[in-house]
Amino acid sequence: MMTLAQENLIDSAGKAKGRYDKRSKPRSLVVGDEVLVLLPSDNSKLLLKWKGPFKVVQKKGVCDYVIELARGQEKMFHINMLKKYERRAQGDKQNSTAVSVIMGSVLEPDEDVQNIDVRVVPTMQTETVEDVHYNPDLEPERLEQVKSVINKHAKIMTDLPGTVHTIQHSVRNGDIVVNQRQYPMPFDTEKVIEDEVKKMLDLGIIEPSQSPYSSPIVLVKKPDGSVRFCIDFRGLNKVTIFDSEPIPDPESLFVSLRDKNFFTKIDLAKGYWQIPLDPQDKHKTSFRTSQGLFQFLKMPFGLATAPSSFARMMRQLKLAECGSVSFFDDILVASVGWEEHLKSLDKLLTRLGEFGLTARPTKVEVGFQEIEFLGHMIGMGKMRPVDKKVTKILKLETPRTKRQVRALVGLAGYYRRYIPGFSQLMVPLTELTKKNKPAKVQWTDQCETAFQTVKQRLSEQPAVALPDFDRPFTVRTDASGTGIAGVLMQTDDEGHIHPVMYASRKLLDRETRYSAIERECLALVWAIDKFSRYLTGRYFVVETDHRPLTYLQRSKTTNSRLMRWALALQEYQFSVMPICGTDNLEADILSRLG
Repeated sequence: MMTLAQENLIDSAGKAKGRYDKRSKPRSLVVGDEVLVLLPSDNSKLLLKWKGPFKVVQKKGVCDYVIELARGQEKMFHINMLKKYERRAQGDKQNSTAVSVIMGSVLEPDEDVQNIDVRVVPTMQTETVEDVHYNPDLEPERLEQVKSVINKHAKIMTDLPGTVHTIQHSVRNGDIVVNQRQYPMPFDTEKVIEDEVKKMLDLGIIEPSQSPYSSPIVLVKKPDGSVRFCIDFRGLNKVTIFDSEPIPDPESLFVSLRDKNFFTKIDLAKGYWQIPLDPQDKHKTSFRTSQGLFQFLKMPFGLATAPSSFARMMRQLKLAECGSVSFFDDILVASVGWEEHLKSLDKLLTRLGEFGLTARPTKVEVGFQEIEFLGHMIGMGKMRPVDKKVTKILKLETPRTKRQVRALVGLAGYYRRYIPGFSQLMVPLTELTKKNKPAKVQWTDQCETAFQTVKQRLSEQPAVALPDFDRPFTVRTDASGTGIAGVLMQTDDEGHIHPVMYASRKLLDRETRYSAIERECLALVWAIDKFSRYLTGRYFVVETDHRPLTYLQRSKTTNSRLMRWALALQEYQFSVMPICGTDNLEADILSRLG
């Protein structure tokens, strides 16, 4: 599995490099050239200014140059921090006064080069509006229309984070000082830390600190061998007051996309870093490095209440008014018609600009009729697994360790809604992950059968219908000697019935001793409770091949267990309809798996 992940990362990195190389232009300087250098302003270390001109005295490598900042004072800079300084010819009527080109705009002689706020023209931007992905199947006329909308908002299409001005993240911990020692770090990681700190300083994400707080740095190894720079805020999180802001519910989002035909997905650029920290709390996020102590100016990853603050910011955007939904920094514009889609997209991008937010161009997908959202393909009233992720599962080799089995169960479990009887099917595998089982698993024939069955089910391109609340639901239930199951279904315009969701579970030991009618009634009660979000407050039909259940609602029984279940179902409006066992294949198979 790790090998597969490494291969995919290498392939993705190659594609990203290819896209970058297409729009990149080589720049070079020679010794003796005059340049402007991006340096902190005199008033603020966080506000960078173009200063100069200075002279290039040496070239090192491909992109690094040694600049003479003052007599006897030299410092090396990357070419991204430099701009060539051109002087006018002596015969020019402006004499020898300089003019410099910065990001395509000309600085006239009466402008003060040292007082230009470069935050509006960031030099480290690598993605532009030209990197937006459009549906290749769009008609030429529609493609031009949607490109016009996107280009209208080109300023917010960047991989650099913006700064929202409507909210600040606060860390409420009762002023309990948390000061943790730095974990011992390998000496060869110092360069990684230095580079990351420099990057965050250049972006205005952090600043030097003198705080009594300190959280340790951790470097998390990625599958491709590189490392991810993180801050361990667990000590601070333990004393942080919980924020009860509700987090978006994926199921509710899926339900809202049932009748949509056009989709555009927008991913905010480094979403957390677009929310500023409350100035009174920024010292609480400090961390120590060999370069000194630093603290965050923007909301960092890892804080316990950061997701709540981000969800609160997204709620302030009032995305519903823009025909959009979101799950954290993933925003989906979903519309029934094309003209409506253009208007909603324009309104959303306008609102993002008004709030000071930016969107990462390479992750913007425009004008699709089926699109990946939250790990599923959504469109045409249906939801199905993502082909790339299914392919990864199909290529998995037989796991040999408990850790590999857990990874397999977790990966396949993400698509359990598409696999009938998933919980029973995976029993041989989940048994291998128990505490009393050895680290090196004993792979049996039952394990191999379950493994191959999951692969087969996913390879058949399973799909479920997105629920339509203008149509009645049907619930089919069944019970066997080992398990119970239910299927939530709906009928389309052509009279075809489609599954909306599968559910099943294994019977507990005591439940295996229930009578037949008790097991069937347990399946009915459990399935209705499982699908209650869809069934509460509306009429539905329960179909079962166990005819005695049809009398459950209208007859008195001396069986106290059945009576309790009958009373528990009083709040629902439904009818129980008998069907032949041959017509109840879905629920019957689910209940017998495992």
